[in-house]
Amino acid sequence: METNWDLLIRNALVFDGSGATPRVEDIAIADGRIAARGAGLDPAGARETHDADGRWLMPGLLDIHTHLDLEVELDAGLSEVVRHGTTTCVVGNCSLGTAFGAQRRGDDDPILDCFTRVENIPKNILRRCVERMDWHDTQGYLDHLSGLKLGPNLAPLIPHSMLRIEVMGMEAAITRSPSDDELARMANLLDSAMQQGYVGFSTDNIPFHYLANEPHTHAKIPSPYADKREHRRLLDVVREHDRVWQATPDAVNRLGTFKRFLYTSGRLFGKPLRTSALTAIDLVHDRSVWKVFLQLSKFFNSWLMRGKFHFQVLSTPFLLWSEGAISPIFEEFETTRPLLACDVDDRDGRRAILGKPEYIERFERDWYDKSIVSTFQRDLRVMRIDRAPVTEWNGETGADVYARLQRFQAGDAGAARSDAEREAFAAAPAAPSEARFFLHLMYEYDRDLRWHIVVGNDRPEVLEQLLFSEYTLPGFNDSGAHLINLAFFDGNLLTLQIAQRDSLDKVALAVKRLTRDPAEFFGLDVGTLAIGAQADITLIDPDTLARYDTDSNRQMVFREVLGAEQLVNRSDGVVDSVYIAGTRVWHGDAPTAALGSVGLGRPLTFAGRGAQA
Repeated sequence: METNWDLLIRNALVFDGSGATPRVEDIAIADGRIAARGAGLDPAGARETHDADGRWLMPGLLDIHTHLDLEVELDAGLSEVVRHGTTTCVVGNCSLGTAFGAQRRGDDDPILDCFTRVENIPKNILRRCVERMDWHDTQGYLDHLSGLKLGPNLAPLIPHSMLRIEVMGMEAAITRSPSDDELARMANLLDSAMQQGYVGFSTDNIPFHYLANEPHTHAKIPSPYADKREHRRLLDVVREHDRVWQATPDAVNRLGTFKRFLYTSGRLFGKPLRTSALTAIDLVHDRSVWKVFLQLSKFFNSWLMRGKFHFQVLSTPFLLWSEGAISPIFEEFETTRPLLACDVDDRDGRRAILGKPEYIERFERDWYDKSIVSTFQRDLRVMRIDRAPVTEWNGETGADVYARLQRFQAGDAGAARSDAEREAFAAAPAAPSEARFFLHLMYEYDRDLRWHIVVGNDRPEVLEQLLFSEYTLPGFNDSGAHLINLAFFDGNLLTLQIAQRDSLDKVALAVKRLTRDPAEFFGLDVGTLAIGAQADITLIDPDTLARYDTDSNRQMVFREVLGAEQLVNRSDGVVDSVYIAGTRVWHGDAPTAALGSVGLGRPLTFAGRGAQA
């Protein structure tokens, strides 16, 4: 028989992304696209065959919230996302991105200024990325991405903070509203980008996203400074092109956030605005708020409002790690923000702040001020120590250590279990409050003390409701951000695992929510196994998936490409293979030679417009 296909994947249980009950099929691939599907396709028609008996086959998974904009400049293959079955990533989220290039003017260095604190990426890594940026406009960025040897496809958003900087300059972007001419230019640049095929526009209103470079460390990134007039003008452009508004809300000003989300309404504005918002979560410190997210989404999508709105959902318990005071949660406190304004390696700078008596008093007042709403509950019982110079503390809570310190200072010498602990207790202040003891730990050990808290999603039954609500989409994985604080690369696999515990029909629904649903919402020509579609395929070993434990497979590794440590997931064995454009880029527990050396992924534009890689 004449050879027509490059590859035939045989005997897989196929989930096609439609939500339909899976069935055993063969998938034939030619020229990087799906060429045929069906049972019993003749292997004589293929140059290569892959027997996938016992495996689940599905379209490549989508990660709809990433900050891989910088990492792709150092590792075009993006191996840390591909290894978990992800073949398409949305970038340019939270008003931050690289669509306008480095944007360096005079002493301003916007990429470092915006990304360092918000996404907790060290400046030395960011500088290496910025040095590779040779484009200056949105078309240049798409051309640049087309020239990279991409692993996964990238779908870029226009980031609001960088748009403001492009038109107004850094200083003006954080100190005033745009003039009429400046606003018109912003709208024109955004309109031009939409015509080029950008999939949407991202804004940010989180009240504690701060800049990292002097003299701006007191200021927020530019997007939160926009007023109603600016939002309306720019979102009208997005609405006109039927693109996506990715919104990061102000959780403190809930009324203002509600009013802003009304922009999704087709009833109020004549045409719905596709809105993807952060994030529906079951918070540990507010056990009722998850219901509010679902009720809001239902309201915005009702016949009354006629919106196109969903909240993004994280597919796993939200565990957040910190090294000393290096933690995103400390942007929530006015007293701890100066610590994060210091560079990551500036231990002396943080100690100079932490050692001042007046600072200690202010911190203690904030600790006990219950009017301050924060993710960190200011309770040593929720602080779990992972790594400390006193090895006995590893695995304990801060409250465990504090209780022994109190006994030691009360005269019980046996409370100290080792010379190292005895020395640590001797160095502690006398009879400290919980607040002062916590601050002492930050001062004494800085980044040598690694600890974590559970922010939310720790109730499995609630998490499942959030993941499978018709008003949400899974995919808030934050891949590429918070290198030492978060590891949610395997979030899509965990959604499949939750569904697997129910039934194959639930898995089919999960696959749809991880592939076709987000692809259709963002207007992307991926997420399907239709004949002629780009052959982005993920093969899953269901037995290994059922046994997979994300907590025991989370590791801190040194990544050569970054020149730094990163917290990652290792789901080895769960993902049997990953194909992008018909080429296998991952197999077992390792990338193939093609990943990062051959251009397979492409910059995705709305409805598939734009150049092929």
